[in-house]
Amino acid sequence: MARRLRPVGPDFVETAPLRLVFAREVSAPPEAVFSALAEDVSGWSEWFSAVTFARPSADGGGREVRLRGGTRFEETILVSKAPEAYTYRADTSNAPGLHALVEEWRLTPAGSGTRVRWTFAADGTAVFRAALTLGRSGLGRAFRGAVTALDDRLAPASA
Repeated sequence: MARRLRPVGPDFVETAPLRLVFAREVSAPPEAVFSALAEDVSGWSEWFSAVTFARPSADGGGREVRLRGGTRFEETILVSKAPEAYTYRADTSNAPGLHALVEEWRLTPAGSGTRVRWTFAADGTAVFRAALTLGRSGLGRAFRGAVTALDDRLAPASA
């Protein structure tokens, strides 16, 4: 059953009790990566293997996302600043122990491509925080795989 989470702003990325930060460089330009993140929401399921369903909601001001395993989120987009930043907050979720969540994608030019930095900022029960801390390496693998798949997907557009 989905529960309402604590509403937090984009600054939660810096103040959350649990912050997991991952980065990787890709060959696609920032504009193409930003477009895939912010404008092709339904395409997420084609490059981020943990995402089984994603669609825009709230007239484009939100997202509905489902993950493998059945976790669901209704989200509000907090920052959509092309081609630099895309940040969203989870408003409701069925994830046990989760109290607040903001994810930030920062894009910076890197050579002829883009440095993609993903910050997963969360608060929850002690058990939730411990499980996420233990699962950090798996989340990192998921991020690396997703960004690599996204870069492969964008290769024809960026070539």
